Amino acid sequence: VPKKLVTTVSGCADDALAGLVACNPGLRLLQGHRVVLRNDLAAIRGRVALLSGGGSGHEPAHAGETHPIPPVPPTHGHGAQPSSLSAGYVGKGMLTGVVAGAVFASPSVGSVLAAIRAVRQAGAAGVLLIVKNYTGDRLNFGMALERARAEGADVRMVVVGDDCAFAKPGKAGRRGICGTVLIHKVAGALAEAGASLDEIEKKVTAAAKVTGTLGLSLSPCSIPGSKPSFQLAEDEMELGLGIHGEAGVRRMKVQPADKAVETMLKHMTDPSNASRLSLTPGSSVVLVVNNLGGLSCLELGIVAGAAVRCLENQGICIARALVGSFMTALEMAGVSLTLMLVDEELVRLIDAKTTAMAWPNLLAGPATTRREEVPAPAEGPRKPQDETGTGTELPSLATPPSCLSFPGEGAGMHLLSAGPGTARVRRVLERVCSTLLDMQEKLNELDRGAGDGDCGHTHARAAQAIRGWMRSRPPPAAPAQLLSGLADVVLEQMGGSSGVLYGLFLTAAARSLRGRSDLPAWADAVDAGIEAMQRYGGAAPGDRTMLDSLFAAAQALHSLRSPGASLLQVLEAAVQSAEAAAEATRHMEAGAGRASYVRSSRLEQPDPGAVAVAAVLGAVLE
Repeated sequence: VPKKLVTTVSGCADDALAGLVACNPGLRLLQGHRVVLRNDLAAIRGRVALLSGGGSGHEPAHAGETHPIPPVPPTHGHGAQPSSLSAGYVGKGMLTGVVAGAVFASPSVGSVLAAIRAVRQAGAAGVLLIVKNYTGDRLNFGMALERARAEGADVRMVVVGDDCAFAKPGKAGRRGICGTVLIHKVAGALAEAGASLDEIEKKVTAAAKVTGTLGLSLSPCSIPGSKPSFQLAEDEMELGLGIHGEAGVRRMKVQPADKAVETMLKHMTDPSNASRLSLTPGSSVVLVVNNLGGLSCLELGIVAGAAVRCLENQGICIARALVGSFMTALEMAGVSLTLMLVDEELVRLIDAKTTAMAWPNLLAGPATTRREEVPAPAEGPRKPQDETGTGTELPSLATPPSCLSFPGEGAGMHLLSAGPGTARVRRVLERVCSTLLDMQEKLNELDRGAGDGDCGHTHARAAQAIRGWMRSRPPPAAPAQLLSGLADVVLEQMGGSSGVLYGLFLTAAARSLRGRSDLPAWADAVDAGIEAMQRYGGAAPGDRTMLDSLFAAAQALHSLRSPGASLLQVLEAAVQSAEAAAEATRHMEAGAGRASYVRSSRLEQPDPGAVAVAAVLGAVLE
């Protein structure tokens, strides 16, 4: 049974409803009933009251009381008891009140009738019940309607069925899902403007007929205290499922977001689908990209962009786009797309002001992927670098030592030689890049013990960016210019704290190398880079970070300050020191970085940043 952060299983939805009202001064509970009403009921006198409701588990749209009921199996009938409640949409300009049931179950007839009586007593000029097409909702709201009419009330009911999943809907008809939220908004704007019950019923019914929704899920959901409602394999997604875990129309292999969105929209508009929404080029729609509960905001943004792009490519105008959690299914990782065909009047009703807390407060305007970008400001002039020589060669010793020669190369080919320096730089950087790309998954695995597991991805981004940089222009051979250019690349492309730290190191090292061409200058440059990292990053040697490897290497590189020092021998010693320091981080208590928030008993591997630094130095040596 999945874990839930609740006080009690039996009272979890009651507690959620109480919390909703406690935090929103515009809401009130109806005494003795699970009914949420507007706090300003006096304001509805002479206006039509709007009531909706159903089960909880669909927050922010829903809240209610739960009781032990079995999970919904995948073969659940598509018109049976599950329902939903819309407490998040109570407010001026939307619903007057909602009636709460159990998790995924309809409210009682008595509570619906009590809500009708309450708004009538407040002076409502008629009552419209907005009901999602589930059997339990139709029965309970319908029975309450009949009893209220017997008391002399003018009550109507609109049943919303916006599900586009089934090509041949059964007797129960199309399910009512996220499109109902748009119906609440249209009805609420009309009621607030003083429209009659006849007018609201007519226009809302028409709007519901041009609204379609389709869901897609990567995971099931689970009622508190119960097992998941269905199972999906790791490589599967389900198309067309309901908001209570009811079966969809197709299980398919997981697709990239853009392909999944294309599949959804194609199914929603397929001419052979009796539940389709008819779209033609030039149509104008309101788009709702709805999080079913467990999808990350990152994924939701990707899906939203793909949906807008796909619709634009079909010649559809997206008059408005709403992106967020509007009607969820507990913790289900999935998304639904809702489209409502709109004219100018419907757009005005969607744009009308409301105090309902779950309705997004957006700037009115169309959605498009073709919005003009703000031009980037021109980069200011750089301070000229005081390089020795022409500034296009890698400075070297006046007489390079023989140890700098490489096997198989001519006498003039040296690590720090003039002329061929750019080719040498390119080869060294290419070795660094290939090393980082090869160890991407290893670094990710080391990083999972301390947090987000992306260290390999971050370093791979840097490697790919450096390769792109070298393809676009010859890398400078002058050390200060080279390191400064690399700093720009990693700061712009690498991302994360690693990108900034590498950028700090390279920038400070480049500044230290200006106008110098001797080996001691490289030792000074590394020290300057480390000092900058410590000044801004706050870490110190022994804190279990990339600085441990770098500091150990720097100590070995101090030998470059000795007369007659052999560069390759010193660099080899620096690599060995860095590798030993990286391994030693396995036994350290983290004092900085994300790993410092993790218990030391869970840190069983070397620090990935320290391992990466040692690998970079090793690649340079090779």
